[in-house]
Amino acid sequence: MRYLTFALGKGRLAEQTLDLLEQIGITCEEMKDKNSRKLIFVNEELKLRFFLSKGPDVPTYVEYGAADIGVAGRDTILEEGRKVHEVLDLGYGKCRMCICGPKSAGAYLKHHELIRVATKYPNIAKDYFYNVKHQTVEIIKLNGSIELAPIVGLSEVICDIVETGSTLRENGLSVLEEVCPLSARMIVNPVSMRMESGRIKDLIQRLRAVI
Repeated sequence: MRYLTFALGKGRLAEQTLDLLEQIGITCEEMKDKNSRKLIFVNEELKLRFFLSKGPDVPTYVEYGAADIGVAGRDTILEEGRKVHEVLDLGYGKCRMCICGPKSAGAYLKHHELIRVATKYPNIAKDYFYNVKHQTVEIIKLNGSIELAPIVGLSEVICDIVETGSTLRENGLSVLEEVCPLSARMIVNPVSMRMESGRIKDLIQRLRAVI
């Protein structure tokens, strides 16, 4: 039996995924050692391998078959646009992708004006404005604090993840439109889905039962 390989996004997402897998009897003791320098962790008995990577790299590992299964936020999956099967909503890491700005910017959205949108997620923003709203916009890619952009006049609005909205409120911004709900999702390599169909479907069913 070949190994099934999981790619997990580092941090809280990986911890929550491992907790969830433990509920269906899948453990990887090696991963609990915080001081370990290992890159790949193995459960020999179940023929499973795990590795941690930066969230945005998870869909890449899965598309190219370096991992059979991955767990990443839906924002990452949509932004990366990789050829993978999204098979399960794991239900944690819930938040929303939203268009935000000062309340006065709502008029630009209603009247389909040409505006600038600052975001860490240019592909998601482009898809929303061009294909859903049919509004022409200039998209500005940023890596740091997106809320700053409308405050200093770099953009009229931002496209960003909103959890509680407290940062927005503190800076005089609010949610103007919701793009889509987000949460952690399980993705599978299309070839693995065919070759290891039985094992992967069994895993999905067991996870669905505890979710």
